[in-house]
Amino acid sequence: MSQVATGVVRLADKLSPKANGSEFPMKFSVVTISFNQRQYLEEALRSVLTQDYPAIEYIVVDPGSTDGSRELIESFSSQLERVIFEPDQGAADGLNNGFQHASGDIFGFLNSDDVLLPGAMRSVAQAFAQDSNCDIVMGNGFIVDAQGKRIRRIRAAGFTLDRYFYGGATWLQQATFFRRAAFEAVGGFNVSNRSCWDGELLVDMVRKGAKVKYLNQDLALFRLHAKSITGSRRHSEMMKADADRMFSLSRGRKWTALDTVRAYLFRIERILTHPGAVESAIRARMRRS
Repeated sequence: MSQVATGVVRLADKLSPKANGSEFPMKFSVVTISFNQRQYLEEALRSVLTQDYPAIEYIVVDPGSTDGSRELIESFSSQLERVIFEPDQGAADGLNNGFQHASGDIFGFLNSDDVLLPGAMRSVAQAFAQDSNCDIVMGNGFIVDAQGKRIRRIRAAGFTLDRYFYGGATWLQQATFFRRAAFEAVGGFNVSNRSCWDGELLVDMVRKGAKVKYLNQDLALFRLHAKSITGSRRHSEMMKADADRMFSLSRGRKWTALDTVRAYLFRIERILTHPGAVESAIRARMRRS
């Protein structure tokens, strides 16, 4: 099977009458990319499907899992807006393929080993509704281990271009949502980026003038385990290369020794003011190690 087109149940069939009125003024499109992580996949799927906000369009992309993930996804097909079973050029390309079919006002994406917490989508919808000028909403969450044990809380704060490049920004991709218009303004994800496509998307949006709003609520769980992409040495090496390219593109020059000093200062400041800044330190360490 190369592709399962649209699911049997369409979004319009799942909405209550209030979903088309003022109580639910905006529609979400969420994309999950899946590849051979069946042991975590069902929890990820259910965490989106059981949200108490009804105006959610859920799209799942799997380029070729062989561990039973596709069969599991098919068992949920009646609850999904679209399932895409076709090869892609990596996670960024798969996400672009998913969002190409999206019709929502607000976009978000969830890896197949991560989890949205109950009530997340309703809270994000309220945050966007309360501030028409914001383009990106960043919430809080937790890093968890393979068994789901919470390791550390992450509180989103300080996402600027300087703080991103110097490791001073704290953010959690799983708890980050953005307007469709902001995504389209930058042309989506850079498919050549194989390590920090999420970070590059946000950098591109902020460079285009996107405004960030912070939501002080726990929205998601970011899972680190032995087979996770983020935890691998190869991923660390790719991230450094991608970070160097992004820095040069943004600043018009290469990274220097002075930038290394700035990075240490930014990280120290972030750790002192936001003790939950561990993900920032992880990302920065992988970029520069």
